[in-house]
Amino acid sequence: MSFRSDFVWGAASAAYQIEGAADEDGRGKTVWDVFSHTPGKTYGGHTGDVACDSYHRFEEDLEALLLLGVRHYRFGIGWTRIFPDGRTLNERGFAYYDKVVDLLLKNGITPWITLYHWDTPQALEDGGGWQNRETAELLGRFAGVVAAHFGGHVSHYFTLNEPQCFIGLGYDLGIHAPGKRLSGAALFACWHNAMLAHGLMTRAVRAANPAAKIGLASCGLICYPASDSTDDFEAAREATFSFDRFAPMPLFSQNAFLDPAINGLYPDHPFFRSVPFPEEDLAIIRQPIDFIGLNFYNAHEVKMGENGPEIVPFHRGYPRTAMRWPITPSMMYYGTRLIYERYGLPIYITENGLSCNDKFFLDGRVHDPDRIDFLQRYLRELRHASEAGADVRGYFHWSLLDNFEWSNGYEERFGLFYVDYTTLKRHPKDSALWYRSIVEHNGETL
Repeated sequence: MSFRSDFVWGAASAAYQIEGAADEDGRGKTVWDVFSHTPGKTYGGHTGDVACDSYHRFEEDLEALLLLGVRHYRFGIGWTRIFPDGRTLNERGFAYYDKVVDLLLKNGITPWITLYHWDTPQALEDGGGWQNRETAELLGRFAGVVAAHFGGHVSHYFTLNEPQCFIGLGYDLGIHAPGKRLSGAALFACWHNAMLAHGLMTRAVRAANPAAKIGLASCGLICYPASDSTDDFEAAREATFSFDRFAPMPLFSQNAFLDPAINGLYPDHPFFRSVPFPEEDLAIIRQPIDFIGLNFYNAHEVKMGENGPEIVPFHRGYPRTAMRWPITPSMMYYGTRLIYERYGLPIYITENGLSCNDKFFLDGRVHDPDRIDFLQRYLRELRHASEAGADVRGYFHWSLLDNFEWSNGYEERFGLFYVDYTTLKRHPKDSALWYRSIVEHNGETL
């Protein structure tokens, strides 16, 4: 068995994590520029000033994509390259992305653009950032300008990447940029404005390019059943779309984003009633989209107990990644099934992968059997979901390259290609060649 014949195989990246060139061609500062330069905020004081230097080395990234044999590439457009302060257009900022899009298309690779991957202009953050409705309105404007600029050259867009993280980790827990600790009404205002941004961005892209395919990239709690019993499956469903008991914070759930974006309703939870808002906002947030992107890494195992779903603790010595995340391949089957059954939209896995302790071996190559084993397990479960009826249409590996992993700096390596940060040269890992074979055979060899 294999995936559908037109299954999308790709790789993914994000602007701040790979581009570097932080002060070139009129780019403005983002919250991550400031946060990463604040002592104690990132591992080793690492910053994205240079990152993988993809701004000057995209031809090398293209070679990596061609070696993989993928025909789809998800990447970000840096907001502050186009609008340095969030408001003022900088036409020079398009030059790099024009080159990227042209080279991709010339080589038969479809560009999938992420419009917002956590890089708010610091100039807007200085005035309150996501606490202000204006941030959503300006991001909507940015999305429309980008879509108009690329016209028919780009036909696939993601609006927001993981609001659960950029609001939850950035404005609630304070461990990501901008490092704030809000709660209650102040935190909900940030969330509501992010939801508004999604709607305004979707509307703006649709107006600029009616033929475009538009989606979003969500993350959050996923639960899978401890057994194949009906009770445990229902426990997994209930827990996945719950709050508080299983999620580390109310925002860290799939339905916190997907319910308003797709159904025009917030979940029934006190947090989402923290402050009143105009009823017509829900109509702005709920715009027709074409697909759901899911960023899947790990999940909880649950069972049905006497008082409802219960988490099954990971046993001692449970397998984990280098980042200490548990390895839970069953989430690919149950997670996609649960999301598809609830929302009924085509699904793309927009991020999936792991950090490994990658290094050069004595033979001069980067051997990463842990990554190959991880991906084989997860992709087999994804194929199982597709065979069971979930409308799974594609998979983007996170990530193409080792890169700046946010507050973890360069300590974590998620790439199919090893980046030597002393020379910035890219080296294919064993997993890159393995993935190429999977792409070539459309998953039949899994």
